[in-house]
Amino acid sequence: MRLYIERKPVKVNPDTKRVIARFFFNGEERALEVIRKVLEFSDEKVFSLISPILQEYSKRHRNITKILNRHCKKLKKQFLTLGKDLEDLDEYTKLLIGAYFTHEYSIESAAFFNPSIVDDPDQTDLVEGEKRVIISFRAVGEGHISSIVFRRALIDKNNNIQVLPVGNYVDEAEVVKNAIYVKKLFLKKAAYAQIDPSVLTEIESKLNEKFEYTSLSNIIKDSKTLHKDNPTRLIEYDKILWLSDTYHTISFSKDTDISDRVIFPISEFERKGIEDARFVKFIKDDGKVVYYATYTAFDGSLIIPKLVQTVDFYEFKVIPLYGDGAQNKNLALFPRKINGKYVMMSRIDGWNNYLMFSDKVNVWENPVLLKQPRYDWELVQIGNCGSPIETDKGWLVITHGVGPMRRYCIGVVLLDLEDPSKEIGHLKEPLIIPNNDEREGYVPNVVYSCGSIISNGELIIPYGLSDYSSSFATVNLELLLNKLLENNED
Repeated sequence: MRLYIERKPVKVNPDTKRVIARFFFNGEERALEVIRKVLEFSDEKVFSLISPILQEYSKRHRNITKILNRHCKKLKKQFLTLGKDLEDLDEYTKLLIGAYFTHEYSIESAAFFNPSIVDDPDQTDLVEGEKRVIISFRAVGEGHISSIVFRRALIDKNNNIQVLPVGNYVDEAEVVKNAIYVKKLFLKKAAYAQIDPSVLTEIESKLNEKFEYTSLSNIIKDSKTLHKDNPTRLIEYDKILWLSDTYHTISFSKDTDISDRVIFPISEFERKGIEDARFVKFIKDDGKVVYYATYTAFDGSLIIPKLVQTVDFYEFKVIPLYGDGAQNKNLALFPRKINGKYVMMSRIDGWNNYLMFSDKVNVWENPVLLKQPRYDWELVQIGNCGSPIETDKGWLVITHGVGPMRRYCIGVVLLDLEDPSKEIGHLKEPLIIPNNDEREGYVPNVVYSCGSIISNGELIIPYGLSDYSSSFATVNLELLLNKLLENNED
């Protein structure tokens, strides 16, 4: 029996016009000089400079005056250094100073790939056989900085896919950080993160029972000065700062379209990117739905797995993942508990697939080896391509395998419904291999997905094309399951 893979004619390409306005700071000395010179401008010159800026950039950003004011307020320290009160300035001068400290960043200028797909919370006003979905992508811009972006799509009864047009603007979220920490709880979480106990003891003695991020940051700064010749200890201090800087809630305005929302690196410890979000529609014990996504935060040297949670795609709660199993990349959460436990796939060694069970969605210990590379097309490494999908025959797991010439292919395995540590079926050959139209891109010879979906009797796989753009492929679900079980005996 031969499986027929249909590659859809739909491609989602990076769009250089998708820009956000970010704070731009080019050093303390230069900042002071810029502010000093702008303050010397006459009112007429200030207006003549800011007026055309507002006219031009109001067409590119939803509320450019709000953005420029926000960026100006970030310079309170510099105004104090100059002996000036920010609040004494007129509105146009604030806006002009904000403009000097703002730059546009094209979030998709380099690539747009590694999609995951889930049911849209809104399934109203559809006809039988239609499904509305939300697709997340990894968008890459200047400096190879990754962010999470979204598109809405409509799947018809024949599984034709229409990715809906994007909005006119792109908005970063408002960030709400946990401002106050309770020492006892914070240190308990730090112990989960396996931070050196002697370092925790040192920091504990200097913290109040409740503290803010700023006070912790100052304590860490002083401790790092005292131990500047101990690189191992310096890393432990960084881990504490990472932990405190990891918990936050981000929210978007209710008047934004899903395509307007970008989750851009916020924390210092994800400043080099947010990679490969694997969204899953999770069904809780009471039947309520919550959407989880694991993603990888990268600060240029450390890889930090995180978990994001939402119910409406307007507000997202971000927390760290702890434990021996929450290491490396490739964590994918099962869409419901199994036998009362959360279940997660991982690749802690960067090579093999592992399975973990937990009472808590953010604590993962005791990873168990699930699958090692078996075939020639996956000998370099294997991993998952998103959360497992429940079928009546078993848990359908889309995998990736890396073979000769570092070619990434997409495969499939089937796990037992009640005991997912048991593999009950697999494909000997890849389901998707990069063809001549897909092999050229930012990273050649790669097809890769972060999550699939079932619709109208077919498995729909959105996948990245050589880390540049994205497309979709479908395969008949019944034929696929039969093929998987057919290979169970070897």
